[in-house]
Amino acid sequence: MSDQIPVVEAFRVMAANKSLSDNELHDLIRDGIHAALARRFGGPVEAEIEILPEGDIKIVVLKQVVEVVEDPAREILLEEARWDDPDFQVGDLLEIPVEFSDFGRNAVMAAKQRIIQRVREGERDRIREEFSGMVGDLVSGEVQAIERGKIVVMLNRVREAEAVIPWREQNPRERFRQGETIRAVLAKLEETPRGPRLILSRADPLFVKALFAIEVPEIYQGIVEIKEIVREAGGRTKVAVSSRDDSVDPVGACVGLKGSRVQAVVSELSGERIDIVPWHPDPEIFSRRALAPAKVSKVISDSEKHVITAIVDEDQLSLAIGRNGQNVRLASQLIGWQIDLYSSRDWLSRGAESSLFGGGDEYEVSDFPLAELGDIQPTTLAALQAAGYNTFFDVLDMDRDDFLRIPGIGDEDATVLLALIDELTVEDEAAEATSPAAVDAPAEAEPAGEGGTESDDTTDPEGEPVGAAISEAESAPDSTEESTDSRD
Repeated sequence: MSDQIPVVEAFRVMAANKSLSDNELHDLIRDGIHAALARRFGGPVEAEIEILPEGDIKIVVLKQVVEVVEDPAREILLEEARWDDPDFQVGDLLEIPVEFSDFGRNAVMAAKQRIIQRVREGERDRIREEFSGMVGDLVSGEVQAIERGKIVVMLNRVREAEAVIPWREQNPRERFRQGETIRAVLAKLEETPRGPRLILSRADPLFVKALFAIEVPEIYQGIVEIKEIVREAGGRTKVAVSSRDDSVDPVGACVGLKGSRVQAVVSELSGERIDIVPWHPDPEIFSRRALAPAKVSKVISDSEKHVITAIVDEDQLSLAIGRNGQNVRLASQLIGWQIDLYSSRDWLSRGAESSLFGGGDEYEVSDFPLAELGDIQPTTLAALQAAGYNTFFDVLDMDRDDFLRIPGIGDEDATVLLALIDELTVEDEAAEATSPAAVDAPAEAEPAGEGGTESDDTTDPEGEPVGAAISEAESAPDSTEESTDSRD
């Protein structure tokens, strides 16, 4: 029995390294011995296995006495049973003691493999249980290896867990070496044939959110809430915050005294720019704030199409666009609406001076329902609406044949509709004919070279705001951004 004690002690050392309790260790030993007995007796057996406190192991195999053996691992012939005791009858249980030293090499290897398998299964279950509810939480560890651009991390929390940061989840500004401490956010728990794999990320917006939760106590306490966050890793992050307490400024809480809190986050992100703006439920107000550090002169919203038209002064255009269009792109993602950005000069050149300064006919720059045209008969209006034509822009390009194809529209109705379109079109053209004098005046009054370039250099011939804006942003130095940026 003495040779059993070193085996149990070896199992206990392994259990201590794997953080297993004594009960879990004993279950593993019993399972391993069952595997060894199955190898010795030719199949699954019924056995009583007792592990004594001093380390001894008592093993008794149970076999049922039968007249005809169908399962040799669990049954024994009556004649064989009576060799030990002539009083045995069919249905009795024969107890066969087994010494641990009787196990052969194959049986011992089977027991060892079974125990290792059970330990691995236990580790995988613990990893799943530990991390299944931690997606989005911050974890830390040590860089174990860098393989083909992938960072392998040994976590402080569970060192046996397989954790990696794929190349696509890394910040392009950063470079790590083996042995360095690293923090990341748990992005996903992925199942593989080898068990669960933790996919970590330093490029996900959740990483910035988790860093702010550490640096800003008001966020951790739930007083300040991060409503929206968008990011282009290595370039810029925009964060929209709100406060549940009117006495707490959400932006000031995130910035901290002399910018200490936001600078701690910026330092972890290797100098990435962070814009913190107050959230607002009104898309027009929210879009003004989202375009920071640029100052927006006017916004026009289309709630049906979820489009915001933002007009900025010439000296603010490069700030609003950002490098390679990054600022306006992130602002659009932050509010969830499309943002069409125009300079004031480009917007005025489109004949929109009345909308910009609050006067004139609104129909010159926006669509309107056909029901507002009193000259259309109710039956004609109903026929148009039934066919899916509800606004003036829907019928603007239609000709007589198009109208006659609509059920309920006759030749006389088509004539009336075409006359209305011609009348409104002539009014628009007349308005455009009188607009150059009004457009030229503010253009001449505005000095060139203050924060922007000449309109001839920045305005696209076709009037497209995005293409013109991006070309200007590429030529504009990035250092012109205002103090609302976290790095300034």
